[in-house]
Amino acid sequence: MTLRPLPAPLRERLELAVSAFAEKGFERTRMEDVAEVTGIPKATLYYHFQGKEQILSWLLASLLRDVADAVTRAIAGPGTALDRLDAIVRAQLEVMAARPHACRVLLADISRAGRIPELAVAIGDAFLLPVARLLAEGRTDGSIDSSVDEEATSALIYGAVTVTGLHYLVAHESLDAGRVGDLVAGLLNRGLRAR
Repeated sequence: MTLRPLPAPLRERLELAVSAFAEKGFERTRMEDVAEVTGIPKATLYYHFQGKEQILSWLLASLLRDVADAVTRAIAGPGTALDRLDAIVRAQLEVMAARPHACRVLLADISRAGRIPELAVAIGDAFLLPVARLLAEGRTDGSIDSSVDEEATSALIYGAVTVTGLHYLVAHESLDAGRVGDLVAGLLNRGLRAR
């Protein structure tokens, strides 16, 4: 998705658009609704975006940039690969807890998000590839079981963390990243630990 550069104040206000999508759903949300909730004139929105699908794609990409930043920080942290994997799980859940509306939009429009090719690449870059590299490192440092398949396991971890976080955001309308992180990371730790 090639967009005109977005000035910082516009980027910040555009984040508010997620509440329109979360409240009304993608199909019922109009560009007028996005303009109203963000305070950005409709003409300015159309100057930067072709339509609401491109805005949704930008919003989800923004969420994935936050996840990528959190994953990068967790990978750079101390400890074994297994310790840092624990930190990655918690970091992603913290991002989700901080951006609940964006996560609900992701769940509500997951089939649409899956059709946005840029998002599949962004998920790979933000989470799957760094986690797969960390899993390989863990096989080398002895903290992760040597039989682990990095590609399948990184996808499994992403799915486990994402779906569990989304469950709490939808079913309970909140996400206690610490408590849920303890649960998910504990299960992963026991399953991946070298024997």
